[in-house]
Amino acid sequence: MAILKDMTTKGRYHVCKFARAISVVRSGRLSFRKESVSMFLAVGIIIASLPMLSTNPVNGLLAQSISDTQVKAAFLYNFAKFVEWPADAFPDSGAPIVIGVVGTDPFGGTLDKTTSGKTANGRPVEVRRFKLGQDLRGCHILFVGVSDRKQMAAVMLNLNQASVLTVGDMDTFNQEGGIIQFLLEGDKVRFEINTRAATRAQLKISSKLLSLAKSVKN
Repeated sequence: MAILKDMTTKGRYHVCKFARAISVVRSGRLSFRKESVSMFLAVGIIIASLPMLSTNPVNGLLAQSISDTQVKAAFLYNFAKFVEWPADAFPDSGAPIVIGVVGTDPFGGTLDKTTSGKTANGRPVEVRRFKLGQDLRGCHILFVGVSDRKQMAAVMLNLNQASVLTVGDMDTFNQEGGIIQFLLEGDKVRFEINTRAATRAQLKISSKLLSLAKSVKN
């Protein structure tokens, strides 16, 4: 608190605003109606541009309660609000948006807590975990937690261009046909989007989400 007392009024305002934004991300309470689209964009820009684990006292004060895994879980949930799936990707109007995890699961219970009781575009959100070799085409968003190209190729073959938003953090994820690749720059979480892969999967990604990406690749 002594740190905040030493800051200017303007500085304290931005610190408190950032702390509130981080709290919203962690709770999964983001609702992307008209009044809150700007909030997500602000949160995304903050997360992408500021260190989460820093030796700077102020950044450290704000970042000590959030990890890169929590940020990735929040992004996975909120990606659903900026992607349009073809109508036949859902069996009916009440079917959930399924976020799947295949291979190594880095989230533990974080992803489940982030999505618990939440909806996206009027649909409930459900988390499922899969083993390599299982049918993955029932997912709408799939985090691929694999570490080598052979497994990645098997996952992509399993999907067979199904309308699934694939997300991963493998170095060559986009090159191997994945759509959104997480990457760390120092201690910052960023992501890149492969629009050609999205088009192949018949997915439409909002320009708002594209604007948050570090880069957009064709």
